[in-house]
Amino acid sequence: MPAATLVLLRDRPGGGVETLLIQRHLKSRFAAGDFVFPGGKVEVDDTPDDPGRWCAGLGAHDAAHRLGLDAAPPTALGYWVGAIREAFEEVGVLLAYEPGGRPARADGPRFADYRRACQGDHRAFWKMVRGEGLTLATDRLTYFAHWITPEERPLRFDTRFFAAEMFPGQPAVADEREIVAVQWLAPAAALEACRRGEISLRLPTLTNLALFDGAASSAEALRRLEGRSVPMVRPRLITERGTQRAILPGEPGYY
Repeated sequence: MPAATLVLLRDRPGGGVETLLIQRHLKSRFAAGDFVFPGGKVEVDDTPDDPGRWCAGLGAHDAAHRLGLDAAPPTALGYWVGAIREAFEEVGVLLAYEPGGRPARADGPRFADYRRACQGDHRAFWKMVRGEGLTLATDRLTYFAHWITPEERPLRFDTRFFAAEMFPGQPAVADEREIVAVQWLAPAAALEACRRGEISLRLPTLTNLALFDGAASSAEALRRLEGRSVPMVRPRLITERGTQRAILPGEPGYY
C-alpha cells in the first residue's frame, strides 16, 4: 500500500542537525516498538481536487514527475499531503502557512481538537485546512528516497521519504496512541544508540539517517538531497543460523 514518511530536521544549539524519531506502540501491527520517522499510509482523500489552491509551490504533474508516476499525476501529490497529515496526527507538527503567508502555529485547544478529529477520521484534515484557510507547505518537502517492504513481510508498504525543516514554535508531542515517545537526536547519536541497544531502528531508518550525518545545519542537510537520484530499494529477508535479517540489493545473498 502507498505510504509517506517525513524526516523532520532542526538545527542543534552550537551547530549540527538533529532529526525527530518517534517510537511506535509495542502493539502496533508494523514496526512495533521501533523508532521511526513520522509517516503512514497515504489515503485516497489525501489528494485534493484543487491542489493549486491548497498546496504551495507544487502541482499534480510536477509531483508525478518527481516520483516517476507520470501516468498517474492526480495521485502523486497525495504523498506530499499524506506526509504532512501524518506528522500532524502523530506528533502535532503542522507544515502549513496561515492566510498571511506566515508559518502556521498548531498550538492551542482549537488545533488540539483538530488533531483528535484527524486521528479519528483522516478526512477531518481537509476540513481543518479549508476551515482555517491554510496552505500546505508542500514547497518545503524534499523527496529523497523510495523503499518497498520486503516481499517476505505480510504487511507491505510502498513508501516515499521526504525531508523538511521544522517550523518554529511547534513542539513534537506523541499522540499516546500509535506513538508512545518522541526523541530529537543527531543522526550519529541515533545510530550509536541503536548499536548500544538503547533504541531499535529499522533498515530504512538506519540507511536514511546516514544521509544527514555530519551536516552542519538543516539547510546543509537538505542541500545534500538536491539533484539526488532516487532509486527504488526493496530489501529481502534471509535466514542465517535461525536468525532473520534484511539485506539490500547488491549485497551477498540478495535474490
